[in-house]
Parts: sequence; structure tokens; C-alpha cells
Amino acid sequence: MTIYLDNAATSWPKPPVMMEGMIDFNTRIGSNPGRSGHSLSIEAGRVLFEARDMLSCLFNIQDPMCVVLTSGITHSLNIVLRGLLKPGDHVITSSMEHNSVMRPLRELEQNGLSLSVIDCGDSGIIDPDRVRNAIRSNTVLIIITHASNVTGSIQPAGDIGRIAGEHGILFCLDSAQTAGALPVDVESMNIDLLCFSGHKSLLGPMGTGGLYIRKGLESRIKPLMQGGTGSRSEYELQPEFMPDRYESGTLNTLGIAGLVKSVEYILNEGVDKIRKREQVLVERLVSGLKGISGVTVFGPQPINLRTAAVPFNVAGINPSEAALYLDEMCGIMSRPGLHCAPSAHKTIGSFPGGTNRLSPGYFTTEDEIDAAVMAVHRLAALNK
Repeated sequence: MTIYLDNAATSWPKPPVMMEGMIDFNTRIGSNPGRSGHSLSIEAGRVLFEARDMLSCLFNIQDPMCVVLTSGITHSLNIVLRGLLKPGDHVITSSMEHNSVMRPLRELEQNGLSLSVIDCGDSGIIDPDRVRNAIRSNTVLIIITHASNVTGSIQPAGDIGRIAGEHGILFCLDSAQTAGALPVDVESMNIDLLCFSGHKSLLGPMGTGGLYIRKGLESRIKPLMQGGTGSRSEYELQPEFMPDRYESGTLNTLGIAGLVKSVEYILNEGVDKIRKREQVLVERLVSGLKGISGVTVFGPQPINLRTAAVPFNVAGINPSEAALYLDEMCGIMSRPGLHCAPSAHKTIGSFPGGTNRLSPGYFTTEDEIDAAVMAVHRLAALNK
């Protein structure tokens, strides 16, 4: 028996339509989009447009051409941070950020960037007033994760977006843990830059992701790479128009074909339905774990303040040892350690050892949750 509870890292299983989309592309099209004038190349280009269109529907983006397709959210975040920021700029972020945000910011800080990291406290949730109070005359960007990959803490992104808008500051949202699992609306949340991953709650393949850039901002964000785009080939300078400005090289069109079907699946199911299902599972999991003597569960209460990421520790047992036991003895897949987010673990008091994280997904069953709780109960009993 295998029980997969590592969906915060990569969702699995995927909806069958994802693989069907990839097989269809590889057997029926298989060509390079935008690099030829023949019919198969045109068909491949349609796959890219369909992806932009689907993602625009999901995130309430008005113009699909504002959607840049990338290799993943780390790629997207680096486009924003390295392309926008310069020495002397001030950036506000939170203490719950993943290293995909923190590492580029820390490197830029070494080269003259000014950085304010707002502590989120034990709950892992940022106070919008603290963001407002941190604003300076040279603040260029506020960037936060929509939800922590460590605790599942959901940040008040809409409130922070409004604060950014009131002060004429750009707002970037890292939606790695929420795109497809929580409503994300770039208009109502005043999101100028939205970074998203394809292989997590969007239920798509690895190697896919994207970036929404509000129209007009592309003039302020330098491309991370330059190269062939299939457009304006007569010029040796990078195109300035969207999305070509940021899409040098051949895109992962095979993966994007799968992402199209996954996003279509989410739109058909409804994000609200997915959210409600995951809340039921998380409530069952948290309640079960909290009933075990010696187990500490981290993250905010009530359940509606968190996504489907549940970190815990068993007294006297190293998280890696706990994960090994759950895997080898119980067939339960989990994620131990610092989850590429040391600042978040410092915030909740679990650094340097980290925690073990169970993260159910839309396809997880109640029986699997109960089996996981029982396995942790047996693990905790071993240390008595």
C-alpha cells in the first residue's frame, strides 16, 4: 500500500486528462511552436495560446498575452526579482518565504538592495499593518507567498495588494501553494505580478509554470534570458512585446499541453469545490494528529486559515527518522526537514531540525488520512 501525502511538493496522482493531453500532442502534433510556417507548428502555437487563455480564465487576467510561460515558479520569480530590482530599491517580504524568493533577494541585498522581512509570528500569518508601516519612499516591491509551504498559513493577500496599490508599489504574489487550490484573482487582489507553478495544485506536469505581468510593466522588467523567440528574427535585439520578451528558446510545449488539460479540469471541477474537499481532509488530519500524545502540530487555527500542508513533530524523534518510518513501515509518503524555507521554520520555532509534513490533495481519501493518523500514533508509541 502506498499513500501519497506530499502534494505540497508535487501533486500526485494527476487527473488522467493531463497525460491524455501530452500523448495527444506528441502523437498528433510534436512540432516546435512559432519556429515554422507549416500546419503542425501552427497547431503547436495554438497549444500555447490555449494555455494562456485557460490560465487567464482561472486568474481573471484580462489579456492572455500578459501570461508568460516558464519552466516553473522559480524561473518566474527570478524573472521578476532580477529583472525589476536594482541597488537602492527597497523590498518588503515576509518571514514565511520559500528560498525561491529569499535566495534571490538575499543575493540582491548583498549588491545594494534594501530588504525588510516582516515577522509573521507563531501563526505564520503576516499583519498587513506591519507591511504598511514598513513602506519607505524607495519601496518598489512587496512580495509574499500566498500560503506557506511549511505551515499552509494563508496570507491576507488581498489586503496587502490594496496597501501596495494605495502607495503606488508593485505587488507580486507567489502562488506556488494556492494556484488551483484557492481563488486567485489578479484584479480584486490588485496583483501586478503573479508567479505560479504547474506541477503543484494546478495538477500539471513538472517543468511547467508561468508569470502574469500587468500590462505596461514589461518595460520595467528586464528579461532573464535573451535568444530566439520565433518572432522578429530579422533583429538581433530581444523583442520588447509580450510574451516573447520573456520566452526565449523552445518552450516545454509537451508539458504545457498537459497543463492545458489540468487547468481545464480545475475549471470544470471548480476551485471552490477543490478547496472545500481539501479543507475536509485537513480538518480530519489535524484533529487526528492533535489527539496523539507527544505529537506537536504546527500552523494556524482555524482550518480555514491554512491550505493542505500539515507539519508535525513527534517528541524525541527526528523528522527524518519519522519520515523514514512512515515510508518503509507504513507506505506513507511525507516530507521531512526544512522544506527549502528556513526562515519559516525559524518563525514557528522548528529550526534547525524542521518538521515532518503531511500534505493531502484533491484525490486523497478519508481512509488514507485515517491510515496516516494511525501510523503516526504507532510511531509516537515507539518512543514511550
